[in-house]
Amino acid sequence: MTSTDDVTESKVLLAEYDRLKEEQKTRIGFRDHLLYFTLAAATAVVAITAQSGQSPLLLSVPAICLILGWTYLVNDEKISAIGCYIRDRLGPRLGELTSAHGAVFAWEVYHRNVAGRTARKRLQTVVDLFTYLVLPMVCTTAFWCSPVVQPVLVFASLGQTLALAVLAWQFLRRTER
Repeated sequence: MTSTDDVTESKVLLAEYDRLKEEQKTRIGFRDHLLYFTLAAATAVVAITAQSGQSPLLLSVPAICLILGWTYLVNDEKISAIGCYIRDRLGPRLGELTSAHGAVFAWEVYHRNVAGRTARKRLQTVVDLFTYLVLPMVCTTAFWCSPVVQPVLVFASLGQTLALAVLAWQFLRRTER
């Protein structure tokens, strides 16, 4: 008897499920911490700007929000893709192999149908847009209203504003209806 005799397709699929759930858990933690880190970084920039009186520093907030917001979106997309793969591919395949009656990994479907989920997802989108769009635009507007506006920095801020609009569109596009 060899060690491969113990390997079945069901065991391989269960091992894949375990790895996917571990990756999903890690990505969720990372994504959620990005929100806190973004707020802390923006607060630090605003505090330094207020203390130093150097309004051009405010333009670092949109850059921070663009980079971290995109990273947030990418992780969120991967988290959702893992769930979709488990629901649509892995669970049904394992169900076929085991002749299971009902959904395998039922939680993957069940939690998506819990009352209030749509409202919570929409509220999360509002929080995401506030953090990654409104906050940097407030900083940009404060820079535009400052007495030391330089044309090169205004041009850079317009580019940032366009990039923020694209980021906002990505957040809205990926919001579940």
